[in-house]
Amino acid sequence: MAEQNPLQMQVLMTTLALANTESQALISDVLMGSGPVGTMAQGDPMGAGEAFRAVGMNLAQNPAALMRANMELMRGWMGLWNEMTQEALGAEPAPETDKRFSDPEWQTNPGFKFIRKAYEVNTKWLMGLADHATDLPENLHLRTKFFTQQLTDIMSPTNYLGTNPQALRAFMESGGESVLNGIRLARADVKKAGGKLHISQTDETPFEIGENIATAPGKVVFRNDLIELIQYAPTQETVYSRPLLIFPPWINKFYILDLREENSMIRWLVDKGLTVFVVSWRSADDVTKDYTWDDYSKNGVYAAVEAALQASGAKKLNAVGYCIGGTLLSGTLAHMAANGDDRVNSATFFASQSDFELAGDLRVFTDGPGRSYIDSLIEKSGGVMPGAMMYETFNWLRPIDLVWRYVIDQYMLGKSPRPFDLLYWNADQTNIPGKVHQRYLKDCYYDNKLSKGEFELLGETVDLKNVTIPVMVQASRDDHICPFESVYRTATVFGGDTKFVLSSSGHIAGVVNHPDAKKYQHWTGGKITETGAEWLETAQEAPGSWWPYWWDWLKPKSGAKKKAVQPKDMGLGAAPGTYVKVRLQHIKLPLK
Repeated sequence: MAEQNPLQMQVLMTTLALANTESQALISDVLMGSGPVGTMAQGDPMGAGEAFRAVGMNLAQNPAALMRANMELMRGWMGLWNEMTQEALGAEPAPETDKRFSDPEWQTNPGFKFIRKAYEVNTKWLMGLADHATDLPENLHLRTKFFTQQLTDIMSPTNYLGTNPQALRAFMESGGESVLNGIRLARADVKKAGGKLHISQTDETPFEIGENIATAPGKVVFRNDLIELIQYAPTQETVYSRPLLIFPPWINKFYILDLREENSMIRWLVDKGLTVFVVSWRSADDVTKDYTWDDYSKNGVYAAVEAALQASGAKKLNAVGYCIGGTLLSGTLAHMAANGDDRVNSATFFASQSDFELAGDLRVFTDGPGRSYIDSLIEKSGGVMPGAMMYETFNWLRPIDLVWRYVIDQYMLGKSPRPFDLLYWNADQTNIPGKVHQRYLKDCYYDNKLSKGEFELLGETVDLKNVTIPVMVQASRDDHICPFESVYRTATVFGGDTKFVLSSSGHIAGVVNHPDAKKYQHWTGGKITETGAEWLETAQEAPGSWWPYWWDWLKPKSGAKKKAVQPKDMGLGAAPGTYVKVRLQHIKLPLK
């Protein structure tokens, strides 16, 4: 501030006055709308307070544990003072590994360095409190850790203008324009979301489904009220006789597998000579709001298998299930096995769980308070789980990357969001029938019935051990939605020959990694034992995508070659179909 001349100060003060006016308008926009998004706006529906109180009472009744926790905090602060003293005497500072603190000021400015180090000490102490509590029920321990992580992420000094050197620098250099632009961007986001703060991660205007994303050519060859089945046009003169049918998750849309030509899994598979079919799920609306898990199995999996075989003329096919699409597929395969239906020749599961014992942070939403909160959302929305809330949930599983990064870039630095096709897809959510979502959370996540042979489907209790066809299970090492160890357990529940492959990266990039990108690495060949960690000790690491390894496994299961035939025009339109183009704003909630 001292370096600013009078003219610059006048400009700065004028801009701040405008920013104050905009901030008051922002508050008015929120109050006139439906309030800020997030569980904190609803009181404490997720039971965070209950979990924190349980830890506090436990430590109050266990003075030794409380003393150990406080001693750790004291040692942390003593270490901080020692480190700051040593660096002041010329010692080399430790390299920074947290990308939030990549700005040079966090290392070179003693004030900012102390703020960062103090934050790290306090965060480590807070995150360890629940671990000091003895005999704490697992669900309360998980809930405490989850919400403590949320709390410490919120408290990061990078999230506040006064303690973020990059934002302060932009504020001064822009004459306050960065803050003014940030408030205006926040107002635009609140307006777009009807009074809720719904952070825009990308500029969506350049993208159009079927025009510059989801462009692989093909036809819709089957449609019912739940799915459209897309058959993709061959690119080879001959194709393998046995088609591949993909069941993506219905929480997102299928075109993550066909985002751009250069990274499209669908195009890669078609170029290998496969006849590829993909299910496009309908976003829940007045027609499908009362659909059940059984409906998804009957009108989704069974209907798609029948339609794909009719369209291709094959007697058997290979199937793929991605995320929740794989959970549905695995149960339906068990039902098929129990009824002598052998039309599915093999199954591959991408980042999919059928055993939920180690399902990670999403279990926070499956115990009593979590499910009650979800139930209330479904009731208020006319019987569906709103896609906007699913979007928010997944963002808060990785808040540093998917929330606070955009708060800083847009609202503090005043940068308009840039076009990014992956983030466009990520924001293109779907509604889910309430009964389907509730059963998924209770029977799969909470009770883990599918892996125990206790899951009921279409009037029968199904057992995954009856699935004896060849299976490959893929997991991603840094997956925050379907954790590696949880997916690995799924590789142990089937009754036949099962292969497991681990890729690096997360829930999306770990799956969709075109070999031409020459990115990441994968692990194969480990011995299927009790844990993924044990498997990894015996596995072999290889560079690049895992797709070629999968193809080596899938190719001999795909039948003999035959002359390629174009998809038949059933009068249902071209790929990518119509269901995929329905966005959340097209479906007014609450439903009638």
